[in-house]
Amino acid sequence: MLFTRVVHGVRKLAGRWSEDGLQWLHPAVELRRILERERARADRTGDNLSLLTLVPPHAEEASATWTFLAKVLKARLRTTDEAGWLDSNCRIGVVLPNTAGPGAWKLADDVCHEYVGGLAPPVCTVYSYPSSRRINGVERSPDQVDSPRPALELEAFFVHRMPAWKRLLDVAGALVGLFALLPVLAIIAIAVKLSSPGPVLFRQQRSGRGGQPFRIYKFRTMIANAETYKSVLLPYSEQDGPAFKLQNDPRITPIGGILRRTSLDELPQLWNVLKGDMSLVGPRPLPCEETDACEGWHRRRLNVTPGLTCIWQVKGRSLVSFAEWVRMDLQYIHSRSMWQDVKLLLLTVPAVVSQKGAR
Repeated sequence: MLFTRVVHGVRKLAGRWSEDGLQWLHPAVELRRILERERARADRTGDNLSLLTLVPPHAEEASATWTFLAKVLKARLRTTDEAGWLDSNCRIGVVLPNTAGPGAWKLADDVCHEYVGGLAPPVCTVYSYPSSRRINGVERSPDQVDSPRPALELEAFFVHRMPAWKRLLDVAGALVGLFALLPVLAIIAIAVKLSSPGPVLFRQQRSGRGGQPFRIYKFRTMIANAETYKSVLLPYSEQDGPAFKLQNDPRITPIGGILRRTSLDELPQLWNVLKGDMSLVGPRPLPCEETDACEGWHRRRLNVTPGLTCIWQVKGRSLVSFAEWVRMDLQYIHSRSMWQDVKLLLLTVPAVVSQKGAR
C-alpha cells in the first residue's frame, strides 16, 4: 500500500518531472509499441533483443531513485536504445536492440555502480529474445546456460490476457459439451480399448500461452509406442515447417483413422478447456519440440491461449503451408472478439463433417 501511494504521489508531481530529468522517458503505451517493433525487427534479422527492467528497492526512495536513474540512463544508453515506464507498477524498462542477456546485465552493473552513498541501486531483471531453447528436456533461455544470472523469457511481455467473456464461453461450452457427449465419449473409449493394446487416452506436452507447457488429452489413435517411431517418419512429413503431418501414417490404428478424420479424438480436450489450459477457439497447440523449431515470428501465435479450433481448422487445415497456418492464427489474434469465436465454432461443424484437409 505504501508503494502504491508513493507511485500515485509521484505521478501527481508530473509537472516537476521535467525539472528532475524524467520527461524524456517514454510512456508505457509507447514503450510497449517500441518493444513490439523491435521484436518484429529481431524476427526479420535474427538479432538478439533484451529488455532491462529497473525497480526502486524501497518505496520511500522511489522518487529519488527514479530521478537519479533517469540521469544515469540518459548518459549511458546508445542512440538505438529506448527507455520508459514499463507498466502501472512504474518499473522503468530499457529496450536494448542487438543485445543478448550478458550485454544487458553489463548495462545493469554499470548503472548500479553509479549509486554511491546512501541511495540504494535499483533491482534489475533482464529478459531476452529469442528465448526458448530446450536443453536436456528443459526449456531455458540461451543466456541461462552456465550463467549465474539468467535472462528470463521476453515472450511473457507479449501475452494477451483472456477476456472475461471468453473464459465464460469456454467454461459454459466445455461443461455442456462434456455432459452432452458423455455417451459418445464412453463409446469411443470402449472402441479404442478393444481395438488395440494400450491406454485409452494419449497424453502429450504441448506449448500453451506464453510457451508454457501443459499436458493435452486426446483419444489414442496410434499404437501404444508410436512416439518412438516419429523420428523415423519425420522425413516423410507432408506438412512443411516444424509441424509433423502424415496422412497415411503407419502408426494409426483402424479406429484411430476414423477418429482423426472426424476430429472425435480431440473431444477429451474439453477437459483442457475447463481447466484453463486451452480455449474453445484459439491457435492449435503444437508439441513442445515443434514449437522449439519454430521461427521467431511463428511464436507470436503463443501470445494467446491455444484452442480446439481456429481459422486454420475451418479454412485450411493440412492443405496450406505452415507459414499460412501461422498467418491465420495471427489474423485471429489481431481480430479476436466474441462474435468471431461464435462464428468459428459454428463453421467448425461443417468443416469437420466435410473432412477437408483432415489428417
